[in-house]
Amino acid sequence: MSLKGKVAIVTGAGSGIGRAIAIRLARDEAAIAVLDLNGDGAAETAKLITDAGGTALALTVDCSNEAAIKEAAATIRAKFGPITILVNNAGIATFVPYMDITEDQWDQMIRINLKGPHLCCREVIPDMLAAGWGRIINITSSSVQSGSFAQAHYVSSKGGLLGLTKALALEYAPTGITVNMVPPGFIDTPLLRSAPIDAEAFAKTLPMKRIGQPEDIAGACAYLASEEAGYVTGQTISTNGGRYMGSA
Repeated sequence: MSLKGKVAIVTGAGSGIGRAIAIRLARDEAAIAVLDLNGDGAAETAKLITDAGGTALALTVDCSNEAAIKEAAATIRAKFGPITILVNNAGIATFVPYMDITEDQWDQMIRINLKGPHLCCREVIPDMLAAGWGRIINITSSSVQSGSFAQAHYVSSKGGLLGLTKALALEYAPTGITVNMVPPGFIDTPLLRSAPIDAEAFAKTLPMKRIGQPEDIAGACAYLASEEAGYVTGQTISTNGGRYMGSA
C-alpha cells in the first residue's frame, strides 16, 4: 500500500503506539512529521525512520496548543508540502476516582485528548480539501465501549473524539477526505504497564490470549491511510484481539 508522495502528521509519535504508526507509514513511503511534546522521543523516532531509508522530520510540539500546531504545520509544508494524512494519537490517561477528579484534571484531559485533535484537524483539512484527498485517523480507546474504572475523565474525552470522528466523516464525505478511528484495546505500552492491573493475567482472559502490540494498531492505521480505504469513512477498526465485538 504505497503512500509515496503523501505527507503525514503523527502526533504523540515519540514512543509507543505513535512511534509504531509513524514507522509503518514511513515504510509505506509517506513523508512523516513526528510530533511530540517529548522532543528527544520525537527525534529518536525520526532517526529510526531515516536510518531505515525513510523520510521524517521531528518537531517538539504541544499538540493541544493552536499556535504551536500552526507553527509546526508551516514548517512541515515548507519541507515536505501539503499535509494530507493526519493521525491524532497524542493523548494522556490517568486513573482517578470520579469524585476525586479536580476541575483542572478534567479540563486538562479534554484539552489534550479532544481539543488537540480538533485543532489539528482544523489546521490540515484545508490542505486536504485543496488536494481533493485526505485521511484523518483518530486513536480513540476501547474504554469507550466498556467504560474504565477510575477513568471517567479519560473515557469522556475519548468518547468525545469518537463523536468528532463521526461528525467530520459525515461532513467531509463528498470531498475525498475520510475520517475513521482505531480504538486500541490492551496494547503493550508504558501506559499499560503502569496501570493498576496484572497485565499478563488479564491477557489470558482475552479471546486471543495475548497482549496486543503497537504494530497491531499501526497496521490498522496503514490500511485506513491507504488508497484501498477510499470508500471507508466514519468507521471503527476495533484492534483489540476480539475483546469487544461492538461497533462503538
